[in-house]
Amino acid sequence: MTTQITFYISQILGLDYVSSSGMALGKIRDFLIDLTPFPGNEAEPVRPRVVAVKVKKGKETRILDFSSFEIRKFKRKLRITCLEIQDISPESFSNYLWLAENVQDKQIVDINGRKLVRVNDIRMVIIPAGTFAIAVDVGIEGLLRRIGIDQPIQALLDPFKIDIPGKFILWDDIETVDFSNSSIKLTKSSSKLNTLHPSDLADIIEDLDKASRTYIFASLDEEQAADVLEELEPHAQIHIVESLPLEKVADVLEKMPADEVADLLDALADDKAEKLLDEMEKESSEEVRELLEYPNKYVGSLMTTDFYSFHEDMTVAETLDELRRQQPEPAHIYSIIVIDKHDKFLSAISLGELVIADPGRNLKDIMKKNAVCVYDNDKVDSLAGLVSKYNLLAVPVINKNKMMEGIVVVEDIVEDLLSRRKTR
Repeated sequence: MTTQITFYISQILGLDYVSSSGMALGKIRDFLIDLTPFPGNEAEPVRPRVVAVKVKKGKETRILDFSSFEIRKFKRKLRITCLEIQDISPESFSNYLWLAENVQDKQIVDINGRKLVRVNDIRMVIIPAGTFAIAVDVGIEGLLRRIGIDQPIQALLDPFKIDIPGKFILWDDIETVDFSNSSIKLTKSSSKLNTLHPSDLADIIEDLDKASRTYIFASLDEEQAADVLEELEPHAQIHIVESLPLEKVADVLEKMPADEVADLLDALADDKAEKLLDEMEKESSEEVRELLEYPNKYVGSLMTTDFYSFHEDMTVAETLDELRRQQPEPAHIYSIIVIDKHDKFLSAISLGELVIADPGRNLKDIMKKNAVCVYDNDKVDSLAGLVSKYNLLAVPVINKNKMMEGIVVVEDIVEDLLSRRKTR
């Protein structure tokens, strides 16, 4: 029969640890866990093992090897025995974390719930293989347990058959975000944050303190960082841009749509924006500079230059094959643009219309002859009525020579209307 003991970190912090003869040696202050995954089945749950313990006697603080400690329960009370005192350095482990300093009473990310929560307690288990952290308690029960009044409160509730609500999150489903006293190195391959949708991750980053916000954003790869930066509120975007090295920010901006970059740079000081533009690749930088030249009241200030154009004589099948080859972001394709042999705008075809059309037909045969479009120097106020009247998701933008300049998507029109309403 396998012996298993469970306890909470709040029940053991501050307790005496004793020698094998029962002599008090000091008090328990913290546990160090090793986050390095054990080799084996990747599907197995992650259970970080306790490898060291921080103890204190008087003014002296030491870090001891946990392998010489023994924890037992007697009449629901914990007894901690140190069989041999062996000092150990945390740097002996490549990826470690102090539980009390970095997790207890700290904010962590609930991966499944996609939100920040505060840890009230940490559940531990002792099995023959060692002592492990298995879950965090973010419920009321954990909070009451920590301050030592859970049992009296539960006794008052027992006659009414009411239990104190508890809420646990398994260790596999959390990501710690307090890195002030740890050696955690978040990477693309190891961070659970990479499993979150950019919108969820942006919400979480906005709720973090500035130091944690910058640290987590810097750990993302460029593609994910670009997606997250797009979703952040302007104040958080500015903080991120001003907190990271110029080269890192420029690399991320190059992965974003030019219109999003233009909006972000427009909110920065001119000298900072110019430095970022100089650091970006020439092609990306020039696209952004062109958009920045449009005053806010003109359509050109809202458009994105990410669109896909095809010649009128191409067939539906050829067009779809070319789209598959280019592999654009699905969320960025509202319609395709049809152009003539001089690259002038003719019409726009929605993806739905394209998919159901006969594969052998030419684009000019299925496009609308009197297509809706706007000029880049038209007033922004004209867009809302146009989108509403024709039920459009995106509006093609052309210049005076009928050459394509970009498209304005309905989300940007709505955001512009809302932002102007807030400033009135």
